[in-house]
Amino acid sequence: MNQVDEATLEHHRSACEQLRARIAERFLGSEDALEQLLLCLLAGGNALIEGAPGLGKTTLVRAVAASLGMDFRRVQFTPDLMPADILGARLLEEDAAGRRHFRFQEGPVFTHVLLADEVNRATPRTQSALLEAMQEHQVTVFGETRPLPRPFFVIATQNPLEMEGTYPLPEAQLDRFLLKIDVAAPDADDLVRILEATHSQDQAEPEALLDASRVLEIQALVDTLPASKAILRRIARLVRATHPEADEAPDLVRRCVRHGASPRGGQSILLAARSRAFLAGRLHVSDEDIDAVATPALRHRILLGYEGEASGVRPDELVAAALDASCG
Repeated sequence: MNQVDEATLEHHRSACEQLRARIAERFLGSEDALEQLLLCLLAGGNALIEGAPGLGKTTLVRAVAASLGMDFRRVQFTPDLMPADILGARLLEEDAAGRRHFRFQEGPVFTHVLLADEVNRATPRTQSALLEAMQEHQVTVFGETRPLPRPFFVIATQNPLEMEGTYPLPEAQLDRFLLKIDVAAPDADDLVRILEATHSQDQAEPEALLDASRVLEIQALVDTLPASKAILRRIARLVRATHPEADEAPDLVRRCVRHGASPRGGQSILLAARSRAFLAGRLHVSDEDIDAVATPALRHRILLGYEGEASGVRPDELVAAALDASCG
């Protein structure tokens, strides 16, 4: 990159650091969760946030949306939610002359930031309504393809504790999420900060720092950050190391995994690593970036086998083993 590009990168990076600080004023929880959500935004991907109730998942998403100054819609997923409730429907109308015609009423998916709250509570039919939107940034309704606003960012949440009345997301849909972000319970210091900030009055919405056009410009810049052939080979080894039949697979993966990450998992690592390099002010992807993003990029792409389910091994442990193997 030349000097002009470095100046442009620093200009945008500074704005993103302000964005991070602004969101942190509202979300007094895990810094890792906040950073990983920003990585998804900068990479143009979608995020799946998992955590127990009351940990601030919705607060985090709302703080991000308010600080971006883009259209934001929230859909509460329930078992009776229908695809038309998300995508939209055709309405029969009659004009002044008595002529009838259909008008398409856009659903909440026609927005910049869509919060799919408790996505695993809707039926598979309704969950699948988001597949085309997440992957191709368009929806096909009644035979007509309609583009979605750009940028388009889906943030889905789910509760890992209460499984009754839920419909686990299929692997094909999980693969559409760039990162799966685990929101952990706050430590004692963070809990004190949360209690100190607790009050009954509504907080004023923060002033927007970035608009849609600026976000698109930053995403385009992030996409140009180079990764060396050595970095690409390490990502390839890492993805291969999650497959039990691969030569690169460590013993833990061979015993506990039924199916490893797809090539999209490798793409997700690269995209998130570019975003992290950008936030760090670096002009290229490093091994440090790979180490930082591998777990959220792969934890939802590894299917456990019988021994893995029986032993209670966590996907994060399997990713850690694959990371160690990829360094060889």
